[in-house]
Amino acid sequence: MTNKNPFNPALFAEDAVSAETKAINDALIDLLEKSDDNWEIGVAEARARRDRGEGPFPAVPKSDRAVTRTIPGKGGDIELRIIAPENPKGIYLHFHGGGWVFGSADGQDPMLERIADTCGLTCVSVEYRLAPEHPYPAGPDDCEAAALWLAKNAKSEFGSDLLTVGGESAGGHLAAVTLLRMRDRHGFTGFAGANLVFGAFDLRWTPSARAFGDDRYLILRTHDLHKFDECFIPQGMDAGDPDISPLFADLKGMPPALFSVGTDDALLDDSLFMHARWAAAGNDAELAIYPGGAHGFVAFPGELAASAVARMDAFLKRVSG
Repeated sequence: MTNKNPFNPALFAEDAVSAETKAINDALIDLLEKSDDNWEIGVAEARARRDRGEGPFPAVPKSDRAVTRTIPGKGGDIELRIIAPENPKGIYLHFHGGGWVFGSADGQDPMLERIADTCGLTCVSVEYRLAPEHPYPAGPDDCEAAALWLAKNAKSEFGSDLLTVGGESAGGHLAAVTLLRMRDRHGFTGFAGANLVFGAFDLRWTPSARAFGDDRYLILRTHDLHKFDECFIPQGMDAGDPDISPLFADLKGMPPALFSVGTDDALLDDSLFMHARWAAAGNDAELAIYPGGAHGFVAFPGELAASAVARMDAFLKRVSG
């Protein structure tokens, strides 16, 4: 077993944060504090503005290489957005972030193009149903259905049955939940690796999430986490259920995983705790900690993001042979 754990206290020190990262974080806080609050304008309007590129961040360019495939799911048809390299050696099943409320399968095409070309993996991003219109278990059900379809059809559809999985934020959560469902419901443990990027693994919220507060609008505040819970978790359900908070699951038999997180992220503890439990269950686990990295930092320019992206690509290339 490999347990690459650079848990160096120096990574959390103020002087470990580069001037560039501090400037990026300050700019993000300034930008978001001047922008309309998603919860005040409402989910539908916030989504519409994102789609039009009228929110605080510009619209992400769409890939002209992407194709859409539709598969059946419990709640109806599920769209898979597929971006493939010329000679794929495997598949990367991807779940987008956005708190189970925002985001879309076509919202990170440049990232998926990079993974396809750099790692040689056909990227399959899932258009799972979003809360609050479709609360738990709708999104996880769609992700499970996509994983099960790939387990049965990847070889015939894409020329390879080597599967990897990953996602960012809520997508990291959905990746972990999907791995557990595939093991427990279908007896499938054939994923070669999991790329779990600043994921949410405890929806009761960890100490770092609760302590982050609302004074600094650095992408994700404690207030946002509670609002996401309200949208995603039906009233009366236990947020500590392992199918909702995979930190509490039996993690035996999970694939090698890379956990990536910045030290200025409300979800810092989620990665620290989940990495520890992943390794304690006997699985290969790597933990990559980035000084000063905010939630979502890999999407912003700078050396910190570049180093994280390079390590994630190297991990995916290694586990896919």
